[in-house]
Amino acid sequence: MSDKNFDYIDADAAHRVLETKAPGQLIDVREVSELDALRVEGAMNIPLSRLGELAARLDRNAPVYLLCRSGSRAAESAAKLKELGLRDVLVVRGGLEAWTAAGKPVVRGVSRVWSLERQVRFTAGMIVLVGVALAVAAGPAWLLLSGFVGAGLMFSAATDTCAMALVLARMPWNRGSGGSCGR
Repeated sequence: MSDKNFDYIDADAAHRVLETKAPGQLIDVREVSELDALRVEGAMNIPLSRLGELAARLDRNAPVYLLCRSGSRAAESAAKLKELGLRDVLVVRGGLEAWTAAGKPVVRGVSRVWSLERQVRFTAGMIVLVGVALAVAAGPAWLLLSGFVGAGLMFSAATDTCAMALVLARMPWNRGSGGSCGR
């Protein structure tokens, strides 16, 4: 199935390609901080937040298989890679969630940092709570802050993008060396 000029592949088919050592490269586009908890051994990490600067590390002559937690960041990465001229770009449908559900091998660890999704929920909740507290203490105009966050969350859901996640991904605790192979 094609979408936005790239194809999807299911976890079974992607794993078969890796097992047979067929040409191709599995790229995990999650942030470095997310890899400690769960990753596919042998996948190269090129975070979506750094894709533009690290895309040159990819072999343009081999298929690129993109993986994230659920598939949406991988799809966004695929669109960007196609814009950069890569021809053979595939997204693992359902991401790591589908990969693990299919029983494919993963390396599990303990992350010292919350997942990006959890950070977004915490930050959005905190901003809403601060907006309400300021509205009570300083005046009702501060409710606009909470309303802005609510509107942002609705826009994020409707477009399947998240500006707050992109900002949080650039925070020091979420950035490592980036572009690491096998991590």
